[in-house]
Amino acid sequence: MNSFGRIFRINIFGESHGPEVGVTIDGCPPGILLSGEDFETDLMRRKSGAKGTTPRKESDIPMLINGVYQGRTTGAPLTILFENSDARSDDYSGFTDIPRPGHADFTATKKYSGFNDPRGGGHFSGRITIGLVAAGVIAKKIIAPVEVKAGLTEVGGEKEIEHAVRSAIDDKDSIGGIIECKVEQMPVGFGEPFFDSLESLISHMIFSIPAIRGIEFGAGFGSAGMRGSEHNDSFISADGRTETNNAGGINGGISNGNPLVFRVAVKPASSISKKQRTMNMATGEMVVLEIEGRHDACIALRVPVIVEAATAIVLADLLFLTSNQSRKNRNL
Repeated sequence: MNSFGRIFRINIFGESHGPEVGVTIDGCPPGILLSGEDFETDLMRRKSGAKGTTPRKESDIPMLINGVYQGRTTGAPLTILFENSDARSDDYSGFTDIPRPGHADFTATKKYSGFNDPRGGGHFSGRITIGLVAAGVIAKKIIAPVEVKAGLTEVGGEKEIEHAVRSAIDDKDSIGGIIECKVEQMPVGFGEPFFDSLESLISHMIFSIPAIRGIEFGAGFGSAGMRGSEHNDSFISADGRTETNNAGGINGGISNGNPLVFRVAVKPASSISKKQRTMNMATGEMVVLEIEGRHDACIALRVPVIVEAATAIVLADLLFLTSNQSRKNRNL
């Protein structure tokens, strides 16, 4: 499936080296001020160019195809397109026979019987996340004054980010990283017990971002080594504020009004220049794979804004769901 959400619903589409990628948003309310300039800040944060990111240069100019009239959303489905103009497909010609270790080349070929577009990873590429970022810009407008902020806390197991990235580049290798996301001014009551818990919905969306390998809320895995007297968050206010926030702003699957805090682990990129021994699926022989082309040494550098967008999309959908439930309760 390429869609997410029940009321604020997004549909992503496109391939890395196809003509365009983008997103269609259904359930966007009418009247929101929206222009191409609104996307600039977040799209620039996702863009390559910094040391350790791919040299691929795309303009990333959003084309608002429908759903906007005279600078405001209409309430109709909203489609945003982005052109692909700097693809080098020849760099990926051999990955069907010799799939990259750690990448989706093998599983994509098997699942789609070889009919998938393999260029640049096709629909499995991180290029597709630009649609998430675009939808996130609108979602952030919807959930305001709730504020979502994410940042990189370490890469390659080091706090010195520049040093770790430079070392990976010198070794013709790649590294992952840890991103922390914090949501301020969270209302009480987002989420449901069990299957639609706030953690479940956020985790579902976060794991839709390529290269995510783990998530923890609040004290996370550290809570397994704590006692209840240490982990429990004592209330210090009648509005639910707590002295600590080991729960990460969630109790029983429902937001408790404290900041929502979680961290995600981003794996190292699969495409590395260092030689790797792997199998040629066409011949059944072990070969040495040396990947050429343009790739990120640390994709985690570009992921914080994607995590923000994914989180905002979940919260926008929950805002509408919670509002609908509140109206139903008042009418009982």
